[in-house]
Amino acid sequence: MPSSFRNSLIWIFEAFECDSTYIAKRMFGSDAAYIDGLLCLVAADRDPPWSGLLVCTSQERHAALIREMPALQPHPVLGKWLYIPQDDPAFESIAKRMTALVLARDPRVGVEPKPRRRGGKSAPPKR
Repeated sequence: MPSSFRNSLIWIFEAFECDSTYIAKRMFGSDAAYIDGLLCLVAADRDPPWSGLLVCTSQERHAALIREMPALQPHPVLGKWLYIPQDDPAFESIAKRMTALVLARDPRVGVEPKPRRRGGKSAPPKR
């Protein structure tokens, strides 16, 4: 996918633009939103199952979020996160609800990002 690709789901993150801690980054060829340093949401506008909203959360928090928004389900590849495909009839309302929860600092949403390794090469073998 060319780097000039415009994610049609980027509107989901517009609500975050007034938050001074908001950072947008590319992830999995999609767009990720960080608030207070936590990875919160990923808007994926690619082929299924990378076509919708991924909610970055822990598996312990899945049940509470699914009770509130039954259309959310574990992502078929990244089962640690919840997901709603963009063709789901509840997509827009859930996307808006999730941005509201993120802005309210709901503790069910957001994960510490794993530190990125620099250089892309593994460490040389020890002698």
